[in-house]
Amino acid sequence: MKTQKILFNLLIPVILFACSFSALNAQTKEYLWPGGAPDAKGDTPGDKPEITYFLPDKDKATGTAVLICPGGGYGGLAMDYEGEYVAKWLNTFGVAGIVLKYRHAQSGAGYHNPVPLNDVQRAMSIVRSKSKELNISPDKIGVLGFSAGGHLAASLGTHYHSGKKNSDDPIERISCRPDFMILIYPVITMNFPYTHSGSRENLLGKNPEQSLVDYMSNELQVDPETPPTFLVHTTEDSTVPVENSLMFYSALRKAQVPVELHIFQKGEHGFGLGNINKENAAWPELCKNWMKAMKFIN
Repeated sequence: MKTQKILFNLLIPVILFACSFSALNAQTKEYLWPGGAPDAKGDTPGDKPEITYFLPDKDKATGTAVLICPGGGYGGLAMDYEGEYVAKWLNTFGVAGIVLKYRHAQSGAGYHNPVPLNDVQRAMSIVRSKSKELNISPDKIGVLGFSAGGHLAASLGTHYHSGKKNSDDPIERISCRPDFMILIYPVITMNFPYTHSGSRENLLGKNPEQSLVDYMSNELQVDPETPPTFLVHTTEDSTVPVENSLMFYSALRKAQVPVELHIFQKGEHGFGLGNINKENAAWPELCKNWMKAMKFIN
C-alpha cells in the first residue's frame, strides 16, 4: 500500500520525530495467545500476534491507554511510524500506547478475515484485563489505526463483543469494546468504488460474497453504541479516497455518535504523525485537544 515515493517523503519527518525523544520507554512484549493462536498455520513470528506496551512516566500518567493498529493494506505492518513512534507520542502527554502486531495476508502462512479482527478483539480484552497492572482506567481505553489498520480499528468499534460470559477463557469474558476510536486516513468500506482494492483482497479474498463485503464495510455497521470517533483524512489521498472517512462520519452523525472530522487539503497517503511543513502535521495536537474535550485525558 505504501509506495517507495511515500516512504521516501516520510523519511525525514520520521527521523526528526524519533530523535525528539531522549530515550525509548521500557517495552514489554506479550503474545496474545501464549500457548499458540487459534487458526495458526505455523510457528513463525508471523503466526504469533503480539502486543508491545509503551508506558508513560508515572508522574505523567493519565490513566488512559490506546491500542494502536499500524497500517499496511492487510499485507504488511508499518510498525515504526504508524506504531512505535505513535506510542511514544502518546506517552508525552501521559497516555499508554500499546502497539498491536496482528496477522495478515503476508504474515506466517497468510491470514484473512476474520483472523485480524480476532487478534484486535483479543488485544483489547487483554489490555482491559491488565488495567490495574498498567495503572489505567478500564473505561478509558481507545483504539487508533492508520489506513488498513484504521479499518481494523473501526471494525473493533463496530464488531466488538461485551464479554463472552460463558467462555472458559477468562480473557474472553472481558469486553473488547473500545471507549473511543482515532482513525487516520482509514479504509472504512469494502465496497467499490471507494474501497482500497489491495486491502479488500488481502482481507476478504478475490471474490467475496456480497454479504461479507457489507458486513466488513464499517459505515454499514454503525449504531448508537459505536464509540466516539476522531477522524483524519486528506483530499489529496489517492490511495484511500477521503470518501471513506466521509461515509463513516455521516453514519456516526446519523446514529448520534460523537464524532470529529478533520480533512486537510495536502498530504498523500501514509503521512503518519504528519508531514513537516504541511497542514496535516496539525492532527496530533487536534487529536489531543479532542481527547481532552471528551474527558479521556485531563
